[in-house]
Amino acid sequence: MSSGAKIRDLRKEADDLIASASEQLAALRLAELWREESTAATAAFVTSRFEKLRTKIPLVSYRLAILRSFTLEPAIPFLRALAFVHGIDLNVHVGDFNAYAQEILDSNSSLYAFAPDCVILAIQTGDVAPELWNEFPKLSPESVSGTVERVSSSFEQWIRAFRERSSAALIVHSLELPGHPSLGLLDAQLSTSQSATIEEINRALRRIASQHRSIYVLDYAALVACHGYLHWHDERKWLIARMPIAADQLIHLAREWLRFLAPLTGRIAKVATVDLDNTLWGGVIGEDGMSGIKLGSEYPGAAYQALQRALLDLTRRGILLAVCSKNNPEEAQEALKNHPGMLLRPGDFVAMRINWNDKSQNLREIAAELNVGLDAVAFVDDNPFEREQVRNALPEVMVLHLPSDPLKYADAVRDYPAFQRLALSEEDRRRTDIYVAQRERSQTQRNFTSKEDFFRYLEQEAEVAPLAPETLARVAQLTQKTNQFNLTTRRFTEQQISDLIADPHYRVLSLRVRDRFGDHGLVGVAITHDQGEACEIDSFLLSCRVIGRTVESAFLSSLACAAAARGCVRLNGWFLPTKKNAPAQDFYSQHGFQVQMKNGEGSLWTFDLRQGRIPAPPWIRLRVNEGEQN
Repeated sequence: MSSGAKIRDLRKEADDLIASASEQLAALRLAELWREESTAATAAFVTSRFEKLRTKIPLVSYRLAILRSFTLEPAIPFLRALAFVHGIDLNVHVGDFNAYAQEILDSNSSLYAFAPDCVILAIQTGDVAPELWNEFPKLSPESVSGTVERVSSSFEQWIRAFRERSSAALIVHSLELPGHPSLGLLDAQLSTSQSATIEEINRALRRIASQHRSIYVLDYAALVACHGYLHWHDERKWLIARMPIAADQLIHLAREWLRFLAPLTGRIAKVATVDLDNTLWGGVIGEDGMSGIKLGSEYPGAAYQALQRALLDLTRRGILLAVCSKNNPEEAQEALKNHPGMLLRPGDFVAMRINWNDKSQNLREIAAELNVGLDAVAFVDDNPFEREQVRNALPEVMVLHLPSDPLKYADAVRDYPAFQRLALSEEDRRRTDIYVAQRERSQTQRNFTSKEDFFRYLEQEAEVAPLAPETLARVAQLTQKTNQFNLTTRRFTEQQISDLIADPHYRVLSLRVRDRFGDHGLVGVAITHDQGEACEIDSFLLSCRVIGRTVESAFLSSLACAAAARGCVRLNGWFLPTKKNAPAQDFYSQHGFQVQMKNGEGSLWTFDLRQGRIPAPPWIRLRVNEGEQN
């Protein structure tokens, strides 16, 4: 079948599925269409059809504003189509041409009226520093230094003003480097060259961003370099319409934006499950044997080592690895343990399913074993048939589209939006070790017939502490990605949490848990709000890895005691049901709360603090840090 015929068939199939109310299948076909052809026309078609599906399938609604010094509207359709395919319903506001400074500084501008969740600030070097871009050889050293100071101060002023007026995330394009420096080859020989001067501004920009919460730098210079300066630019369109980016490069800009938006919207993978044959190594272990599979520092084995290196990099971002392979377990394990070309070893994987079962069933078991939702699982497999089977059986799972050339496998993993992170906590860095200890706990629990005896054996310690600067990033991260034990599923950015604690009636508390097997890290968050005689629990959530260990009861007990000590007579809390938080639905009733009211969103529960306390489990050593939150 020709490519054009396949595109037409996919369009028709998507429309037929929408007409027959097969919304999830329609979304899969639209994603397949987008993989086959990522053109402007396909972007318009995909977006229009997803708009018909937006109330029928799970999508994250997100508001994005773009401030710019050049024309970039043609990139928006690509971005919206990409976002829809990745489960994000994007509402985009584009600011007026070259009016970015006014919009940021004016608290009554259309930017703030739009109330964005995120803002992109895209400014060309030639617009913010024209003398550096156009007249560098004529500038004196003093003029160069003055321009660096002026531009750096401008960025600092804009970022500070934006942060004062909005809690939204801000993504700032770094300044582009010249493809043809004005001094030619001499540019690379001078420490005060045109390129070095622009890089000095970019270093200042990164420093300024690091001093503010939820401010991120998009390395625009690296993006242009990756795709080639000569390919990226369209001089004719720049002169005619102030649109510097070539039409065939717009998709790359949209993809780079999406790599930021995926973690900001919580559309991230917590687990990467990988196939073995022809994925982690070349060949089939059952047929080729250890000596016959392709894996090493030379081609073609180097392609598979590059993929393993990319997967190892994921573990350093807190992403777990698991194996999902149809194979003889003994032969596969032998290769994992002893093949000299393996970079990944059995200890790098927190779960393994090496058998002849259906891969969708294995993925269900891996998700259950790790206590994560299927929508947090990514599937990496070279076989198109297996990928399509998983897409249809488990539409929640993120299925990577690996190219036919193994040399491109590593790039597919590195570029995948759901594998991106914008911040790392200590828990992220230790996540694989934490889950290995979790496996030891589960194995030990089988030796106990009584849960209480097992809990006593664990020797659990729970520490409740107010928010601190060093825990802010992890607390925000937990609110953004915790789904199963989350009573209200309210999401907060770091800036929004900082704004909350500026109000003396709000308290943000964290929970850290340790036991004889190790430190779970910071695994729980509670946000409370005093309202006269009542204390309302705005948010209460726990990481899935400690659900069912009764630490949630200890955490609630500490909230009740603290509220009573402040003179509150009632502890109130909403339960807002979602498709994922069923494990938390009976939490309040199990702890003596009475239902106060119900509406279309959920139920309000209350506990009378004058009638008693909520006891902490006797097998947990509870410590409450009374320090002031920062």
